[in-house]
Amino acid sequence: MPDSLAITRLLNNLFGPMVAAVMQRLGLHPSGTAPIGNTFSLEFLVVFGLIVFFLVVRLTLSVENPNPVQQLAEMIHEFVGGQAEQVIGHGYERFQPFVTCVLLFILLNNLIGLLGGFPGITTPTSQPQVPLGVAVLTFLYYNYNGIRAQGPVGYLKQFAGPVWWMAWLLFPVEIISHLARMMSLTIRLYANMLASDLLTLICFSMIPVIAPTAFLGLHALVAVIQAYVFMLLSMIYLGMAVSHEH
Repeated sequence: MPDSLAITRLLNNLFGPMVAAVMQRLGLHPSGTAPIGNTFSLEFLVVFGLIVFFLVVRLTLSVENPNPVQQLAEMIHEFVGGQAEQVIGHGYERFQPFVTCVLLFILLNNLIGLLGGFPGITTPTSQPQVPLGVAVLTFLYYNYNGIRAQGPVGYLKQFAGPVWWMAWLLFPVEIISHLARMMSLTIRLYANMLASDLLTLICFSMIPVIAPTAFLGLHALVAVIQAYVFMLLSMIYLGMAVSHEH
């Protein structure tokens, strides 16, 4: 790839043949000799950066003299915890790590779009496979916890609705509605970030410095809002799945 990033070339050199072999076994045929693209490489950097961030926080915890990294982590923890307590309610603590990771992963991937002026760099979440992957993971996570909290039978009763004689109609509707949540989460994030990328690119190509700078600020705002909305919807789905009041 002419705009291949250095990290992409490194990952392809290290793991390219292995990834290509696995894809071929699954019936997928990667184009060219570099199966790992820039989108995955940027995601990899985000995940690696988050792991380093959490390790630094864990290894430098201090009650008397918290460093700036710890203070930032505490701010994130309090913000997400406050939102989770309001939306999920009792027992929210066990879900907080997941929704925190969802928020930070999507936020950082969204903000990468601010570097879109550099060759090879695009917003990872403007590629449909990225939000789809997070949406599928969220779907599996909240359904798993719903079954874990209420048991298979109790959880399936949610889909039947409160009126037993309407269950035959409501059950398939609820199943379709739950499956549509993956599409809703994916399209909302993907479409907004793609539109933001295109708008910023058009402004940079047509107007010199000042106006594009304003659109970069708009892109940052969209990035924050979309990460928050994704986290909030994940909390809502979790709260509905584990709640016993139906």
